[in-house]
Amino acid sequence: MSKQAFSVFSPVELTSSVVFASPHSGSDYDSAFLQTSILDAQQIRSSEDAFVDQLFADVTRFGAPLLTAHKPRAFLDLNRAIEELDPALIEGVSRRGPNPRVASGLGVIPRVVANGRAIYRGKMQQQEAHQRIQQYWHPYHTALQGLMRQAQGRFGHAILIDCHSMPHEAVATLPARGAAPPEVVLGDRFGSSAGTVVMDQVEAAFVGAGLRVARNAPFAGAYITRTYGRPSRGQHAVQVEIDRSLYMNETEVRPNENFAAFRELLGQVAGVIAGIKTDETNLPLAAE
Repeated sequence: MSKQAFSVFSPVELTSSVVFASPHSGSDYDSAFLQTSILDAQQIRSSEDAFVDQLFADVTRFGAPLLTAHKPRAFLDLNRAIEELDPALIEGVSRRGPNPRVASGLGVIPRVVANGRAIYRGKMQQQEAHQRIQQYWHPYHTALQGLMRQAQGRFGHAILIDCHSMPHEAVATLPARGAAPPEVVLGDRFGSSAGTVVMDQVEAAFVGAGLRVARNAPFAGAYITRTYGRPSRGQHAVQVEIDRSLYMNETEVRPNENFAAFRELLGQVAGVIAGIKTDETNLPLAAE
């Protein structure tokens, strides 16, 4: 089992206060993990944010770092708290208060992938769950914390762009309000994880590229935005969800014919975002 938890792609010179990160694009499905699953190698990838790390690979050109996870979301979800252990999957875990994510099988060690398909034949020992957290969750978040501290130390503030993808059906089935569904959903937990000026500029970057953008519905952000977004401390976090159908064949989990063009478009968006200049003294503070 590979023990490398993440990669950091650093710019030649750090000139941006923005940190880009992709926690769900990991694709290291080692044979030991696949042997424990009842899903085949294609099915188990359905909850993966496939190719998102490639879509944002150019951010280093704009003076910003990119952090990418190696292990897949089906193995370990870096966008969950380590306390979100699923008693229906992990032996000896006591039930806590109501948690809809854990109840639906989407805890820090997921029990299911997309559409509620079970990953495992039976239960897992606590030792295995804790080993995954120790080897992969902690190193990733230690690296992310370090990148945020580095940005804030250099520029006085730090902006996290937490990069994700969403199934096309997640937005295609939204109630119609006289307009086409969004292609990008930005989440700032309804204003609590990013200052208004930051969020407005991130949205403007996507809109300026001709993309339809919505805020906080159906995705407002989870553990990462909640943890790293502290506007009153000069730390901002925005979750970005991109419609997978724009660049990939979701059924076959492969890039589609539009991949190269969309990657170039996102590079332009990332360049604008990396250039966000914030005067923290004039930045409205969001409630925490």
